[in-house]
Amino acid sequence: MAGHASRRRPVRADGQAGRLPGRRPGRLPVPLTLRQWWNAINLTTPLGLVLALASGCSVHRGPLGLVLAPGYRWPFPDGGAFTVGNVVLFRARTVITPHLLAHESRHATQYAWCAGLPFLVLYAAAVGWSLLRTGDTASRNVFERRAGLVAGGYRERPVRWPRRRT
Repeated sequence: MAGHASRRRPVRADGQAGRLPGRRPGRLPVPLTLRQWWNAINLTTPLGLVLALASGCSVHRGPLGLVLAPGYRWPFPDGGAFTVGNVVLFRARTVITPHLLAHESRHATQYAWCAGLPFLVLYAAAVGWSLLRTGDTASRNVFERRAGLVAGGYRERPVRWPRRRT
């Protein structure tokens, strides 16, 4: 039996054989599971699914408890990817990377923390603040900064208002 690697049990970090404690294969961590449920209850994930299907996206399960919806064709919003609840909508030419998925996953968590639909109003206000300060929708947008500007494909723009006096 020593030569049958397929019959060996996985080795845990402490050197003992067996499955890692507290985790079944394929299960999401508890915080991501709770986020999935909360974004379903607060209606943002169902809204994202309706938007994805109405705009002609294909819909399938993705990592981190996300639902991936490539093929978004409507003109607004104009980014390569955006999130509604746990649904991430992508334009056809957007390259889906682990960094981008992590960025969009953080937005899904922001929806949950903001109790769902109020996130849209708060995000719009953050876009306005960023436009006023930098002329860019993301540079001073607290939600984009918390999700990771670079991971979302954004560049940091300098603050142009108010100008500091020297």
